Amino acid sequence: MRWESGRRSSNVEDRRGKARATGIKMGGGVLVVVVVGLLLGKSPVEILQAVVQQQGTSPPAAADRAPNPAEDRLADFVSAVLADTEDTWPPILEETNNIYDQPKLVLFRDAVDSACGTQSSAVGPFYCSADESIYIDLTFFDDLARRFGAPGDFAQAYVIAHEVGHHVQHLLNTTANVRARQQGVSEAEANELSVRLELQADCYAGIWAHHADRSRGLLEAGDIDEGLAAASAIGDDRLQRQATGRVVPESFTHGTSEQRVRWFRRGYAGGSPVHCDTFTATAL
Repeated sequence: MRWESGRRSSNVEDRRGKARATGIKMGGGVLVVVVVGLLLGKSPVEILQAVVQQQGTSPPAAADRAPNPAEDRLADFVSAVLADTEDTWPPILEETNNIYDQPKLVLFRDAVDSACGTQSSAVGPFYCSADESIYIDLTFFDDLARRFGAPGDFAQAYVIAHEVGHHVQHLLNTTANVRARQQGVSEAEANELSVRLELQADCYAGIWAHHADRSRGLLEAGDIDEGLAAASAIGDDRLQRQATGRVVPESFTHGTSEQRVRWFRRGYAGGSPVHCDTFTATAL
């Protein structure tokens, strides 16, 4: 990506130097265990309790860690990508008389307090609609490359754009409508709605890529392939097969690798939310 010359966002809050006593060491292997556990329907509390029992020690305080130039460069990259999403979405939402309120992006280490509760880095990047903020522990990108086999700066940008997609869904009341529809239905039906919500966020990430490429020329050869590799790497079917050797479709909450790639492609090709209606699509 040609990101170095772009502007930086003023909506990044860096909490990496603020230590929290989590009592858990969050290595890359733990990240994989927890993400897969969530996909298999286990509660975050149950998973993290098991991690605590296995590890039993606290991480070193973030404030005590040595400076990390590579991570600081990654933080700069995240700020540049966020700034570009801020340039992408306002005119798109204005077409439907909606206003784009910019989200905040919080960088943290190990664990973080949010309006959605205290979360560990083991859950991966997440969006909290209660405070309209995206939370990322930058070590996730190392796991994305090494554990999930999806290296590259555009793979990292895809992750950010996906979380921004959840913010767009929040602004358009899509998320609230889905949560309301999930009440009183079976677990399988609720999971299917979650899949449609996540696939739409993938499609919205593709919309950002469309405009970043065609309006501002940020993409280089191979970037889209990196994004597609990242979407494929975190498909429910692939993660379940790697973890247990079997696939349980009714437990999917994010979509298969093929579905995630397909909806990212749709957003990238069309460049508009009209191409991202996963909720009326008969085939995902």
